[in-house]
Amino acid sequence: MPGDRRLLLALAAAAGAALALLGLFMALGGALVWSALGETERLAAQALLAERWPLLLLAALAAAGAAAAAAQVLLRRWVAAPARLLEQAQVLLATDVQRTLAVPEGSAPVQGLAQAINTLAAQRDGLRADIAQQVAAASRGVEQERFRLAALMNELVQSVVVCNLDGRILLYNNRARLQFRALSDSPQLAGGAELIGIGRSIYTVFDRRLVAHALDSVQQRLQRGVASPSAQFVTATRSGQLLRAQLAPVRAVADAGAALEADTPGISGFVLMLDNITRDHAAAAGVERLLHGLTEGSRGALANLRAAAEMLDDPGLAPPLRERFLGVVRDEAQAMSRRIDELAAHSAAGLATRWPLEEILGTDFVQAAQRRIEAATALRTGQVDVDGALWLKLDSFALLQTLAWLALRLRDEFAVRAVHLRLSPAGDGQRARLDLVWAGQAMSTETVMSWEMEAMAGGGDSTALTVRDVVQRHGGEFWFERDRVRHEAFFRFLLPLAPDAAAQQQAEGASAFLRSDSRPEYYDFNLFTDTESTRALDDRRLADLAYTVFDTETTGLDPAGGDEIIQIGAARLVNGRLLKSESFEQLVNPQRPIPAASIPIHGITQDMVAGKPVIAEVLPAFHAYARDTVLVAHNAAFDMRFLQLKEAATGVRFEQPVLDTLLLSAVLHPNQESHRLEAIAERLGVAIIGRHTALGDALVTAEVFQRMVPLLEEQGIRTLGQAREAAQKTYYARVQY
Repeated sequence: MPGDRRLLLALAAAAGAALALLGLFMALGGALVWSALGETERLAAQALLAERWPLLLLAALAAAGAAAAAAQVLLRRWVAAPARLLEQAQVLLATDVQRTLAVPEGSAPVQGLAQAINTLAAQRDGLRADIAQQVAAASRGVEQERFRLAALMNELVQSVVVCNLDGRILLYNNRARLQFRALSDSPQLAGGAELIGIGRSIYTVFDRRLVAHALDSVQQRLQRGVASPSAQFVTATRSGQLLRAQLAPVRAVADAGAALEADTPGISGFVLMLDNITRDHAAAAGVERLLHGLTEGSRGALANLRAAAEMLDDPGLAPPLRERFLGVVRDEAQAMSRRIDELAAHSAAGLATRWPLEEILGTDFVQAAQRRIEAATALRTGQVDVDGALWLKLDSFALLQTLAWLALRLRDEFAVRAVHLRLSPAGDGQRARLDLVWAGQAMSTETVMSWEMEAMAGGGDSTALTVRDVVQRHGGEFWFERDRVRHEAFFRFLLPLAPDAAAQQQAEGASAFLRSDSRPEYYDFNLFTDTESTRALDDRRLADLAYTVFDTETTGLDPAGGDEIIQIGAARLVNGRLLKSESFEQLVNPQRPIPAASIPIHGITQDMVAGKPVIAEVLPAFHAYARDTVLVAHNAAFDMRFLQLKEAATGVRFEQPVLDTLLLSAVLHPNQESHRLEAIAERLGVAIIGRHTALGDALVTAEVFQRMVPLLEEQGIRTLGQAREAAQKTYYARVQY
């Protein structure tokens, strides 16, 4: 291993100084001797020295070597030994590592200093142990409550996911993990870990706008003083699954001595309770389709049977006619039986989607519609004759998209500059009239019909739904009218009212008096205060980033020469925590023989990789697992070269920043003799388990990196950009594969 550049320079300087002093002494001594000789003696000395100058040069070089060796001994005792001792002491100072420093081979004062540091470290470890024991005793009750909550969460039959306002997952239960595994595109590889995990974004599954709309609805109810507001929505995932989500807020906790304003209740996050309703929906829709088919298809048959029965009641009916009407009864009965069998066999095919609707106060919806229209079209909006007592039962997200799209078409095609919303009861006690009103040029019925059937694909809220789809989803009606007296036109929607709206309004109003200050009692979620930053990734603090620490096992050490990956293992570091339960580990079929010489190192045989997925299947799953994180590896240049060589074949490119614990070790401890993973782990007090397996090495590397972060901060290296820049200045950054 190459030495420290400073030590080499010091040795070279010492050797040069020794040569210079030796030359000076020899020159002075020679001058004195020369001055004392006579002319004859000088001539004899010149002849003698001319014949033996190689011996003089050799003597000078030997003297210089002796001086350099003496200088090296002095540097080792007085320079290198204190430097190594300082680096080891800094590890003890900046981390919670408990170890005894090796007494260096330096001078007696340096050895005494090492022993004093060991004594102080032992005293500190004893104090820490006493404090930890007292803290453990004081927090034992809190821990018991925490374990009870964890057990309760894991036993719930409903999926629960807790997120901060950025959509980053803070907590989830085992049921949610299993459900997301079923939603994964590669459940056998990533196991759903690319979709759910601490610090991951829930928006990989849900539309951000859908959640934002639900949060907006909850915020409005909080402002009205509702004690336990919630919102419900249904969404389809990429894999075609239907998820029903109920969203509830997590109240913000005020700082000590501060209070949240009553008129602007704070939300620090939200809880999602998820149900996969794909099968339930299919079963319910099948029953509905079957009943509809029986009703409509059997209507004519029942009419024929009733007519035939009436004729058969006539005692004077001729036998041929009686037989004819009996045949009608038999034929219609057989047709009905056949129809029932066919509908029962095909009831699950071609089902129309049925979405549950949420109940919302009409004024809240109108206000939300105004905001959506203004944001999407920049039109002026207003309210006219809005009945504040109406409760609607809507898919409010889809209906808001519809209103914004219609307003956008009015602006673009008819130069409309302002629209108004009107809400009133329809008069039948079951429905309400919602009007989108504008003044100006009217349109033809043909134009209205074309808009009604056209997919709402324009603007920022594109969707494959049509206006008619949304109206049919609500079981409502839609048409266009002109009011010639007021010189205005409007689109009218007939929408369902919420059942027992008055009773619900009274219940929600009464709940304001039961408002409580309930808040999470057992957990302090640090990520609630961690919002997305607009700064570049290089400017973010190392302690604030999420990491994927990974390692590969390969058939050999020559990626460009045909060696292949046979195993990938990875773990995630989020908010300073190593999430071992969210690890990634996968054997890979290299499609080539594994050399016998490498098997004792990694323990992977040809039989173990037979039938396993190839790298073209594994890399996309690992890429999804590592999304939105910084990659970390030991000797990362080696692992990254294998990944880069597969870019063309797999179409997967890893463009995340990369940190290398080997380079970071050289930054932190330039005077140490070894930067192998085992040596670094021993220095930092990390236990080595499962070495030379991909996941085992990844976990060791993750713990090493965890302990490196505070040491880097002690040296002023706090951001990702600073860490990458410092790593590139080390000697090892020159290594290429």
